[in-house]
Amino acid sequence: MDFTIPHLCCVLISLIAGVAHGLEITSQGPTSIEKASSESVKLDCQFSLAPVDSGPLDIEWSLLASDNQKEDKVVILYSGDRAYEDYYPAVKGRAHFNSPDPKNGDASINLTGLKSSDTGTYQCKVKKAPGIRSRKMLLTVMVRPSKPRCSTEGPTQEGKDVVLRCTSSEGTKPLQYTWEKTSDSKILPASAVLDPVGGTMNVRNASISSSGTYRCTAKNHVGMEECILQLGITPPPNTAGIIAGAIIAVLLALIIIAIVLFCCCRARHRKKYEKEISYEIREDVPPPKSRVSTARSFTSVGSQRSSLGSMSPSNLHEYALKPQYDKIPSVEEYERPPSHTPLPPPVASKIAGRNLSRMGGIPVMIPAQNKDGSIV
Repeated sequence: MDFTIPHLCCVLISLIAGVAHGLEITSQGPTSIEKASSESVKLDCQFSLAPVDSGPLDIEWSLLASDNQKEDKVVILYSGDRAYEDYYPAVKGRAHFNSPDPKNGDASINLTGLKSSDTGTYQCKVKKAPGIRSRKMLLTVMVRPSKPRCSTEGPTQEGKDVVLRCTSSEGTKPLQYTWEKTSDSKILPASAVLDPVGGTMNVRNASISSSGTYRCTAKNHVGMEECILQLGITPPPNTAGIIAGAIIAVLLALIIIAIVLFCCCRARHRKKYEKEISYEIREDVPPPKSRVSTARSFTSVGSQRSSLGSMSPSNLHEYALKPQYDKIPSVEEYERPPSHTPLPPPVASKIAGRNLSRMGGIPVMIPAQNKDGSIV
């Protein structure tokens, strides 16, 4: 075989490059991975060695800083035939080498219990003198959407605009919201306007046919959740009936208040009247007489009774019609002879005993008489 000088030069350069680059990263998987929180992920980093790579093997996984002014964080390390898995406190207990002996060509690691803070660019660097190779992978840890909350805004009346809102409090953006009707014809109202980013559906000029069951679904690349909403469109209220009912209620309230006030006034007036009557009764009761006056009254009454036996019927009639004790005689009556003293009117004899006692008179008993005028 003939070898020209240029051909020999190319072969020599290839041999030198092969010696210089004996270590190679052989992984061909994706360099960007999306995972949901709480899941696990394998960051692949396979490598091969050449006979010229005779130095010690070092494997280093680091989380590259997003800001150039910050330092990279070493996550896990293999050096001197020993693995250092708890090197980075943020992933302590969650980062492990995939192979129990990484020097066999598998520098891959597994991350468990992923968190949103694990998102970042990870670099696998393999060193074995004289070769050095590295591979970068972007890991995005996404949070599943939380169960959304379905609600309505605005009056749910016929002819009004009703807004159906769906909101998920947690979840890695971007979130997509979709609405669908699950009852009746399963067709959204013709006047519905959807907002897949904001999660709203505006039903303009809602009708009775818009009533039904609706389902909202919130989803991203790693999960989805949904909620159910029951929408009921009611006819517009009877305004005239409401006004009439309010007027009737006010009138009834006023009538009840008037009745209560009337009863209170009447009860107060009755109580005041009873109190005045009790005062008048107390004033009419004569004061109690002393024992001496009482004895004298009994003596006078006895003498009067004894004198009745010797009186004639004419004298009895004249005695019964004596003037009242509480009446003070005038001067003319006092000086007038007894024969000319006018007799009291016959009406005086009809005064009741109770009134006579109240006026100061003494009631007497007129004995019965025979036809000849003698006392029985």
